[in-house]
Amino acid sequence: MAMMKISFINSGYAEGILIECPDDTRKNNLFRMVIDGGGARESEFAHATTGRIPMAEYLKKKGVDHIDLMVSTHTHEDHICGLLRCAELLPPGELWQTLPENAWREYEELEVSRGTNLSQTNFLAALNAYRHLCRITETEGGTIRRISAGYSCSPCKGLMIRVLAPSLERERELEEMMEKLYGATGSEAFLERLDEVDGKLNNFSLILSLEYCGKRILLPGDTNRDGFGEMQSGELQADLYKVGHHGQMDGASEELLEKIRPSMVVCCASSDRRYNSAHPDMIAMIRDAGAEVYYSDCPVEGVPPHQALVFTLTDRGEWSVEYQSV
Repeated sequence: MAMMKISFINSGYAEGILIECPDDTRKNNLFRMVIDGGGARESEFAHATTGRIPMAEYLKKKGVDHIDLMVSTHTHEDHICGLLRCAELLPPGELWQTLPENAWREYEELEVSRGTNLSQTNFLAALNAYRHLCRITETEGGTIRRISAGYSCSPCKGLMIRVLAPSLERERELEEMMEKLYGATGSEAFLERLDEVDGKLNNFSLILSLEYCGKRILLPGDTNRDGFGEMQSGELQADLYKVGHHGQMDGASEELLEKIRPSMVVCCASSDRRYNSAHPDMIAMIRDAGAEVYYSDCPVEGVPPHQALVFTLTDRGEWSVEYQSV
């Protein structure tokens, strides 16, 4: 029986997803896709008792030996810095992202020490990680692609991937913001522009809809409830939905949940519920919409320590789920 596995790695306040599908045209008869890779701050994993693990280390333990497709939904530390570590371990055959394929060549290495607070230093590190991720992909023979709404493909038997956002217009807006940011590196306005881009970036995330054997999975990066305006209900409907922005109160709305109509929701929130992630009112809203809630870490009672939350979907459309240690 063929089956797809979707693993949400326990990276604390971060997101990293591994998708595996049988495909006899791929190495070891398995298509592997990584969507974001969590963060790379050592403090996130120090003294953790809930099973947190850097995604690259998780891939090593699982014996993952290749990545066919890597996706960077957006350039925030808790999504891309761990992804860079994964690429250093296993350079991807293809990298999806939202900027022109050669834009990274024009971006200079930024001094992380210029940041005056944690948000700024994290974002500076993330921007540098993006450059290095693109460089590794190209140097190792991989392909960098700019992906926008409307693109679709079937990378392996039974799996269809549709890109719902951002639109090409939104990507051009992001491109202009980045050009202005890097154009101001030598000015006093740099940190102000850095904060501006950082604050807007979530709703420039890649939003992916995956369909496997009649079941749908909606993966919106950090897109919050305000970032779905251009999409139709039919596009958004999903059986499994990863709620946006770590389950903070802006992550979803009753109207959005009505459009998605999920039966299962994943919340990628840290065990300490940092920044009000896994907000109790958000979790209650999801449950009131009729969905079962699962967690990548352990922000609520009753969730056992684990290194990954793993969903298995068979080619008969049957789901199973477990909190798994390697």
